[in-house]
Amino acid sequence: MSASAPARRAPDLPAGAWPRLTDVARWIGTWCFRPAFRVHVHHRERVPAAGPVVLVANHSSMLDGPLLFGLLGRRAVFLVKQEMFRGPLGAVLPRIGQLAVRRGEADRRSLTAALGVLRGGGMIGVFPEGTRGSGEVAAAQQGAAWLARSAGAVVLPVVCRGTYRPPGAARRWRPRVDLLVGEPMAPPAGKGRAELAAATETIRASLAALVAELDEVRSTT
Repeated sequence: MSASAPARRAPDLPAGAWPRLTDVARWIGTWCFRPAFRVHVHHRERVPAAGPVVLVANHSSMLDGPLLFGLLGRRAVFLVKQEMFRGPLGAVLPRIGQLAVRRGEADRRSLTAALGVLRGGGMIGVFPEGTRGSGEVAAAQQGAAWLARSAGAVVLPVVCRGTYRPPGAARRWRPRVDLLVGEPMAPPAGKGRAELAAATETIRASLAALVAELDEVRSTT
């Protein structure tokens, strides 16, 4: 497909995305990390095969998003910080279906586009912590719960361990990286702010519990 060719709109991707390029990028993502990491995906069968999904994940490395994009078995549209849409990535990311979002504010345009993807039966990926950390999910923002509630989408918790390298730590040779998919959760109920806050805490607690579960798996295998 040439750069000037019009892209056929796919209902599970935002406007401007190229479905074929998105699928090629996902295919590349299924193997491109394996030379550098020993990747293990646990319970990939829990990913719903169709229908609107808000994927929520912990966030400790820039690798988390690309890993999830390639390894979960269906198209995923992630909300990516706007600073990443510069240089060559600024041309590629929109064409593989990723949405730029301004951190620290309600980005109405990105949220509207994300709702459109969900209403088209797609999957939106959100890192509720809002920024990278150690990945324990001590706090969460309300965007994921709001999207799931607004679109009637199930919430799919997924956690990643092994990508985080503490400051000053030596580089590791082919470190083990684990992805654990949790059980899908029903769309948040209620319409008020209190219900949204409660749904956000439920999502945060589910992610934190899943992190603890994965840490236990990694310590015994």
